[in-house]
Amino acid sequence: MGNQTGGRVFIFLNTDDFWRDYKRMKSIGIHFVREPQEQDYGTVAVFEDLYGNLWDLLQLNPNHPMAKR
Repeated sequence: MGNQTGGRVFIFLNTDDFWRDYKRMKSIGIHFVREPQEQDYGTVAVFEDLYGNLWDLLQLNPNHPMAKR
């Protein structure tokens, strides 16, 4: 796969419990390149996979239109 996007996030991992999954991922050694932040749309942190691709770990706010899908 390799680093496909030149250092930009292009994959999103949605969760229904951000802090549970964030803590679990950290405990097993997943490298987060941006720490959790509260945004208008929800809670997000950026992590790196084994190939250097960047992912968002994301929990949308309940009122976000995409959270209802």
